[in-house]
Amino acid sequence: MRITPREELDYRISRLQTYMAGAGLDAVIIVQNADLFYFTGTIQSGNLYVPVEGDPIYMVRKEHSRARMESGLKLVVPFSSMKNIPGILADHGYSLPGRVGMELDVVPVAFFERYRAVFPNADFSDATPLIRRVRMIKSKYEIHLLQDAAVQVDKVHRRAMEVIREGMTDLELAAELEFTARKEGHQGLVRMRSFNSELFYAHIFSGTDTAVPAYVDTPLGGLGLNPSFGQGAGLKRIERNEPIIVDFAGCVDGYLVDQTRVLAIGGISDRLRRAYDDMIRVQERMITLALPGTPWGDVYEGCRTLAERLGYADSFMGARGAQVSFIGHGIGIEIDEYPFIARGFSEMVLEPGMVFAFEPKVVFPGEGAIGIENTFYISNYEGLKQLTFSDQELVIL
Repeated sequence: MRITPREELDYRISRLQTYMAGAGLDAVIIVQNADLFYFTGTIQSGNLYVPVEGDPIYMVRKEHSRARMESGLKLVVPFSSMKNIPGILADHGYSLPGRVGMELDVVPVAFFERYRAVFPNADFSDATPLIRRVRMIKSKYEIHLLQDAAVQVDKVHRRAMEVIREGMTDLELAAELEFTARKEGHQGLVRMRSFNSELFYAHIFSGTDTAVPAYVDTPLGGLGLNPSFGQGAGLKRIERNEPIIVDFAGCVDGYLVDQTRVLAIGGISDRLRRAYDDMIRVQERMITLALPGTPWGDVYEGCRTLAERLGYADSFMGARGAQVSFIGHGIGIEIDEYPFIARGFSEMVLEPGMVFAFEPKVVFPGEGAIGIENTFYISNYEGLKQLTFSDQELVIL
């Protein structure tokens, strides 16, 4: 088990406090698991109180002894009731805050109201944009974890080439690849921040099921096993001469990479083969555009324009009527972090340290989907670097 170094946590807190000062906040209270892990190194139940100046206080309801062991923060204290919070602050020399930020994109209203009762005279605002801006710049420590996750997902890809056989179900293939990932240290959970955006390890499906849309905000969906989780692998059997999509999120020590590869038994249609080659061209176009200082939306528009010029206006990033408005998404602890290579993001620009998955895909209803996905980061010295490294050739078995 890898413990997040104290100096790493201190650096993250310091960056958040800089943004807090700019926004005029006296304190930020963090309760969501992904953010807790990022700023404390653990997800034990409680809250992290970050003052604009001074040491943060991690108040833990359950389990304090484990939080003390897993977190490198200086102040990790037990508490049993939210009524204790003002007293804990006073014990550490902090007055009650006047302006408080919380993760208002994910905190339930009922939970938020309980914090407002603790600080009845405070003004509350959304600290999520500040938190996301801190998290979007990855440190060398984080890049190393992402590189380990890329090794894991490459092993998954290699295993796919070994086990795929005609007649096996998409679910059987998914189970084989999930087993491989678990043996390589996958935590068994893929975190996504957006409300109701549940994900498992991967989208693994074949043939016409690759083109079935679903509720989740992704270009591909899949039928799934039942309507309670209507996405991903189902019971369709793999046949010859159809695409097999393995869209897999590798994960090591909490950090994710995203990779999509396409395989087939025998071959695929000329239209799908041409579309695959064209999606490689779109990825190559992204690589020329994704330079530090470039607006996120400009990368999106440049790649979308190329895809449309290649003839995919009605099939790029989903079938007509189900197309998503992004081609890439930031990734790290969650699979939908900043930056977004998406429509409308014209004011935010690419910066060194950003990590994102880029996934140009096309969908032909009744026939299948095709595409590629890799995870990239922007290096301080070498520009855009690719983290995922499995062979990009369409695999014919």
